[in-house]
Amino acid sequence: MTGPRDTLLDRIGHWLAGRLQQESSGYQPYTPSDPETLRRVLEPGDILLIEGNQRISAVIKYLTQSTWSHSAFYVGDALPEPEDGSERPRLIEVNLGEGCVAVPLSKYRTYNTRICRARGLTPDDRSKVVAFMIERLGLKYDLKNITDMLRYFMPTPPIPVRWRRRLIAFGSGDPTRAICSSMIAEAYGQIRYPILPEITRAPGRASAQSTYMRQEILHIRHHSLYTPRDFDLSPYFQIVKPTLEYGFDYKTVTWGDEQRPVEEEPAAAAEASRRDITAAKLP
Repeated sequence: MTGPRDTLLDRIGHWLAGRLQQESSGYQPYTPSDPETLRRVLEPGDILLIEGNQRISAVIKYLTQSTWSHSAFYVGDALPEPEDGSERPRLIEVNLGEGCVAVPLSKYRTYNTRICRARGLTPDDRSKVVAFMIERLGLKYDLKNITDMLRYFMPTPPIPVRWRRRLIAFGSGDPTRAICSSMIAEAYGQIRYPILPEITRAPGRASAQSTYMRQEILHIRHHSLYTPRDFDLSPYFQIVKPTLEYGFDYKTVTWGDEQRPVEEEPAAAAEASRRDITAAKLP
C-alpha cells in the first residue's frame, strides 16, 4: 500500500525546511561538548540547549535575544541500542522537516551547549516526562503552511525588540511548533512543573514588574510557544556545568604563559654549561 502523494505545497514546504536547516560556515564553538562527559552528567529529564549554526538558528537567536536556538530532551538509556551497533540515541528533539526524532549525544559534539535541570523532580514525574517524549517519537509535522517558514528567511527583521518574540507566534502552525520547545514544555506541563515565573506582585515572590513583562509571560503561556531561552531563564531549572560537577581546582589549570619557562629551559641549561666549560679552561 502506498501513502498519499505529496502535493505541490508539500514539496515547497520540504524544500523551504531544507534551506532553513542548511549550516553556515565558520562556526567555532567556545567550549565544544564532549559526549562522554555529557553522558556522565546528564540525567533523564534534563534539557540540553544548543547554539545552532543553521540559517534558522540565526533568526531564532535574533528574535529571542539569546545564544540558544535549539533544545533537546535527554532520556538516558530508555531507548534500545541500535541493531547496527551504532551509538545509542539518548536525546529526543523536534526538527523542521523531520519531526520528533531520537539522536545520539555525539550529534552536538562540536556545538556550545548548556544543561538545564528541573529541580526537585520526583522519580515518578521524571518517568512521566520521559515516557511523554518517547511516545511522540515519529510524530511528523505538516509543512503545507509555508507562511510559517517564510518569515525565517529574513535574518534580522526590522521590528522593535518588544515585538520580536511575537514574530515566532505569527501563524502558529505546525512549522512553528516544529522549531520551538513547545513539546518539552508540554511534557513538563503534564506534571504541572513550572517553567516561567508566576505573575504576582506579592512581596518576596517572583514578579513581573512591567506591563510588557506580564503581557509577554501571559502570551507565552497562552500559546505554549516556549523557546530554548525560557529554560535558561527559568528560576525553576538549574544550570548544570559538567566541568564543575566532579570537582574543579583552579590551581591545576595550566596557562599558556606558564609554558614559556619550560620551553626555554634547555637553552638556558646549554648556556650555563657553556659558561662552566669556558671557566674551566681559564688559568
